[in-house]
Amino acid sequence: MSGLRILALSYLASAGLFCLAATYAAHPDLGEFLAGSRLDTGAAVTIDIAPPDDARAADGGDRFTDLAYSATVMLTILPDLTPPAGPELAQPYMPPAAAPQFDIARPSLSPRDLASARAVAVARRLKESLTPQMLKAFDLFVYVSKADHGPLAQRMYVFRKQRGRKLALLHDWPASTGRERREISPHGRRKFTATPRGYYELDPRRMYRSYRSWTWDQPMPYAMFFDWKRRGSQTGLAIHAASAGCVHLSPGNARTLYELIRSEYRGLVPRFAYDPRTQTMSNDGTLMRDAKGHLKMADGYKVLVRIEDYAGDASIAALF
Repeated sequence: MSGLRILALSYLASAGLFCLAATYAAHPDLGEFLAGSRLDTGAAVTIDIAPPDDARAADGGDRFTDLAYSATVMLTILPDLTPPAGPELAQPYMPPAAAPQFDIARPSLSPRDLASARAVAVARRLKESLTPQMLKAFDLFVYVSKADHGPLAQRMYVFRKQRGRKLALLHDWPASTGRERREISPHGRRKFTATPRGYYELDPRRMYRSYRSWTWDQPMPYAMFFDWKRRGSQTGLAIHAASAGCVHLSPGNARTLYELIRSEYRGLVPRFAYDPRTQTMSNDGTLMRDAKGHLKMADGYKVLVRIEDYAGDASIAALF
């Protein structure tokens, strides 16, 4: 194709576009019509532009005499562009839900079962603290917990020794011990009302069905004093039905224990060691022996009192 023919076709295409633009300007409703029409936006639109039949080249040259003045213009209507995707927002972090909490029901124990569990725990604890000589020499064991709180706190347990040196529970009673503080007596004297820990025997010469405390000016029924000397003085510690620095029981329980001991447990018992320098009797369980190493025995009650600041371990606390 010659250069002149290409140039002519270009002019025709430009003229066609100019006509199309003029038509849109003169008839805006045509644009709205076309905009509302369902066109295939991906298809091509063909427009034929043909001049009148008498159109000829101005110079009359034979090169344009038989030329068919028609042209085809290909217009492609591009499809609408999809809007750009917006930024993807990060989802807020949600921690995983915690596992639901459930209360695991513990087996319900009757009061009798709880008392039995306490007794087993105390018997085991007591036997661990006794020497073979103690288990052999005494027949009744009184365990007192002076702890402030806990499943075993402020209670008295009375065990009878059976064959094979097994301990059988006779009584499980509430008790109260000294308040562990300095107090002023009715006579104006300052006294420290404490119940010291240790091992004690009962004094057979100081067992009173009816007794009155001179220091506190209070009755002490069924008083059973400990056989213990400290700095040369006989102790005022006792088990009875009232308490300052002693072991207090209810009147009924104090009477039961008093009558049990007086009626069944009199006999020979080993003596606790005595230090003449301090004039104090041992309460840590050390027994008195003669030159040959034999235990020194004396008349008394075959009863051993064990006082301890022990409330029970975690296995016992789990039962309550």
